Amino acid sequence: MISPAQAEVAIRSHVPLLPAVSLPLSALAGTTLRENTVTTRDQPPFDRVMMDGIALAWSAFENGCRRFHIAGIQAAGSAPLHLRDPRSCIEVMTGAMLPAGCDCVVPVEKIDIDSGTAVLQEGAAPVRRMNIHTRGLDARRGDPLLKSGTLLGAAEVAALAANGYAQALVSRPPRIMMISTGNELVEPGEPLADWQIHRSNIYGLWAALRRHGYSQLAQDHLPDDLSLLRTRLRAHLDAHDALILSGGVSMGRFDFVPQVMRELGVTQVFHKIAQRPGKPMWFGVGAGGQAVYALPGNPVSTLMCLTRYVFRGLEAAAGTPASPLETIALAQDLPAMAVTRFVPVRIGGFALDSKPWIGEHGDRCEKSGLPMDLQAPAARPRPTQGSGDFTSLIGTDGFVELPPAEAIIAQGTRVPLHRW
Repeated sequence: MISPAQAEVAIRSHVPLLPAVSLPLSALAGTTLRENTVTTRDQPPFDRVMMDGIALAWSAFENGCRRFHIAGIQAAGSAPLHLRDPRSCIEVMTGAMLPAGCDCVVPVEKIDIDSGTAVLQEGAAPVRRMNIHTRGLDARRGDPLLKSGTLLGAAEVAALAANGYAQALVSRPPRIMMISTGNELVEPGEPLADWQIHRSNIYGLWAALRRHGYSQLAQDHLPDDLSLLRTRLRAHLDAHDALILSGGVSMGRFDFVPQVMRELGVTQVFHKIAQRPGKPMWFGVGAGGQAVYALPGNPVSTLMCLTRYVFRGLEAAAGTPASPLETIALAQDLPAMAVTRFVPVRIGGFALDSKPWIGEHGDRCEKSGLPMDLQAPAARPRPTQGSGDFTSLIGTDGFVELPPAEAIIAQGTRVPLHRW
């Protein structure tokens, strides 16, 4: 078996890069940029007024002038006016181009207007270049803007728009097929026999993928039938970039997934990871570059393997650099195992001046009296009753990854945190 770190490296190094497509600004959120972009003009592109008020020549104030005739109004989006007489001023609005001949903006709160004259209030002390966003201060034309591999969020999309990009070259969103296997599964809402359970893993996967921004999702359910598995999985491989299966990968008589994948030309990269839960996970790559993530069927294992490995693989396929590993302190001692252990946790507080104690958000620490916002984050374990206990995950923030060890992992130890 390989370690979780080795499994992640194997996935990232084997998933093929998704094709690049040009998408409009409205479709860029959550995608990964596949081109380098530069600023197309100075930012800001002109000396920009930063506050509503009046623009004046600072030398007039320096020479004792406190009353200024309002010679005009400069609105945002209008061609600039020109201040001809330094004893005058121009009324300006936030975002407007600074009128020619002006080098100072006095905010409206510091002036009184009387019969077309602006009078500086007592104590107003303007200085040259006050409240002016200087042209090119943020960036110069041709400066690097966003690099290929950047995950596009609100700020990045706004920056592209501000520089005139109507579309950008990004990784095509992956077409993902989620597949549950097993004769015991029945669709929610349908009647159950005593020996059956409702099909839940797929809906947990669907919710997690949607929450992470993946929208091209489809799902299927396949019974433990070799012939049907071959036919349907071949069709799904032909139509999708990634298959995420739940169940059928362990050592049971009806765990057919690894066998069928081999028959369909999917190359196995690894099978089994030295971890608990989730040991039987299988990963391979199809002849057409399809990534196949075959996850254990127990609900907790399914969700943990999705979070720990599948999201990392989808990032790599999009060309996104590996996101940094988040760590957190343990709020209490936890027993270790001979293999990596995944433990669901709730994130709370860790008192800085006394023995740690975890409370709900907004509570006070009973031992130290510190409010929660004055405590460092810590992970409080919420162990399950086993890898089939989905109910215990309710209210958790994610899980911590405890390294293999022979002894207790002490309270306060920092360990990797994987958020749902």
